[in-house]
Amino acid sequence: MDALKAPWRRLQCFVLPWRCLLCGAAGDDGVDLCAACSAELPRNRSCCARCALPLAAPALMCGECQRRAPPWDAAWAPFRYGWPLDRLESRYKFGADLAAGRVLSTLWRREPCPIDLPQRLLTVPLHRSRLRQRGYNQALELGRPLSRELGVSLHHDALQRSRRTDAQTELDARGRRRNVRDAFAMRPGIELPAHVAILDDVMTTGATLAECVRVLKRAGVQRVDVWALARAPSPRG
Repeated sequence: MDALKAPWRRLQCFVLPWRCLLCGAAGDDGVDLCAACSAELPRNRSCCARCALPLAAPALMCGECQRRAPPWDAAWAPFRYGWPLDRLESRYKFGADLAAGRVLSTLWRREPCPIDLPQRLLTVPLHRSRLRQRGYNQALELGRPLSRELGVSLHHDALQRSRRTDAQTELDARGRRRNVRDAFAMRPGIELPAHVAILDDVMTTGATLAECVRVLKRAGVQRVDVWALARAPSPRG
């Protein structure tokens, strides 16, 4: 099968060459991102092991986690939310740029997972009205290639958003927590394994993921990790 794929990839690159979505230069390493822009991607190597908050030096728990431990058990966010990844994310999430989404999903699945793999992946759901408006769930589309790469099954509808919430973007930390309180529920009849990870595209204060984790733990899941493509440098508010 690999022997058949190689000629097809060469033909594809000849007919539709990779082109950097950020600067227009030739793409590199089988992705629509050039080597120079790829080198600028802000990887989250130094962070809090509990919440993935970027730090000057790695730590098992940052100050915020020591003051108030989050409800999840471990976190993984391979990138920091900053230039140029934030431009790609904005185009994907709010501009319906699926090519940017493909770049982001490729970047994520190429990153080694530093924590124990879960038995199942879940994604943060969108409310049906938001899903109709956007046309796709950005977290789900990022999670599908990652699921295949890691060999971990993805359950896209274990959680449902029981009410529409305001956009989190303009809210401070307290407002975000209030906004998503009781906004999620388990779909009836769903059975989950002891260890799952809930996945989203960007983690800022962690309010949305935390609310999902609480629902899952109340349903009897023993360990819940949170995964996000990128972690904001510091919580807002």
